[in-house]
Amino acid sequence: MKSRLPASFRKDATLALTGAARRAGRLIMDYFENGFVVEKKADASPVTRADQDAEQLIIEALAKLAPDIPVIAEEEAAAGRLPAIGDVFFLVDALDGTREFISKRTEFTVNIGLIEKHEPVLGVVYAPALDRLFYAFETGKAFQQSGTGKALPIHVRPAPDAPVIIASRSHRDAQTQEFIDSFARAETLSAGSSLKFCLLASGEADIYPRFAPTSEWDTAAGHAVLRHAGGHMRRLDGGPFLYGKTGARYLNPGFMAWGRGKMPFKSA
Repeated sequence: MKSRLPASFRKDATLALTGAARRAGRLIMDYFENGFVVEKKADASPVTRADQDAEQLIIEALAKLAPDIPVIAEEEAAAGRLPAIGDVFFLVDALDGTREFISKRTEFTVNIGLIEKHEPVLGVVYAPALDRLFYAFETGKAFQQSGTGKALPIHVRPAPDAPVIIASRSHRDAQTQEFIDSFARAETLSAGSSLKFCLLASGEADIYPRFAPTSEWDTAAGHAVLRHAGGHMRRLDGGPFLYGKTGARYLNPGFMAWGRGKMPFKSA
C-alpha cells in the first residue's frame, strides 16, 4: 500500500483496531485473573503467554485489515522475525507494561500504532484492567472511551503553573528524579506503560520525561494519541521524534512528551 494513506483508511482502520485491542485485552485479562508463567527473553526482559497470544491475535487482525502493510511487533522482533518496511508500517506492543502485569498492577496496555513517513498517524491504546480505551487518527480526532460509554473527545490542557509530571513506575532513574526535583512546584504521578501518554492527551498530566531507552513499539500508539490531542513529543536535544530506525530492537533515544506550550526543561 502506498503512502500517503487516505484519511478515510485511518478512520476506518482505527475503529476496526479498537475491536482488536479489546479482544486482546480480554485475552490478557484471562491470564491476569487465572494465572501465568513468567519466562525470560534473550535480553533478560520478562515475557508471558499473555504477551505472545495477544500479539498473535493482533497480527492476525492486521493481516485481514491491511495485508500489504508490514507489522513490527515486540515478540516477533524478539524472535528475529522482522519484515522489511517502507514508508508505512504498523508497530505493535500487545502487552506494554509486562512488569506491571506480573506485579498485578493495572496499568498495562495494548498498543497498535501506524507509522507513515516516519511519523505516528494512528494510535489505539487500551488499558484492559481499567477498561479505558484511547484512540486517534488525525489532528483533533483523539478520543477516550470508558467501558461501554460514549467515546468522548480528548485534548491536552493548558500548561499550569505547577505541572503534573508523570514518570515510569518500573524505570524511574536518577535523571528523571533530578528533572522532577528541578521544579519548585510540581505534582508527580507514577504509572507504567503507554498509559502515561494518554494521561497527557486527556489533560490529566502535563509532562512525561524519559531518559532511558525504549523501543518504537513502546511509544508509537501513545505518541499518536498525544499528537492528535494537541500534545508534543521530542528527542531530548529538541529534534523530531521519528520512527523506522530499524535494528533488532528499533531503539528510541530519550524524549520529552508534554501537552501545550514550549518543550519543558528544568524549571527556572
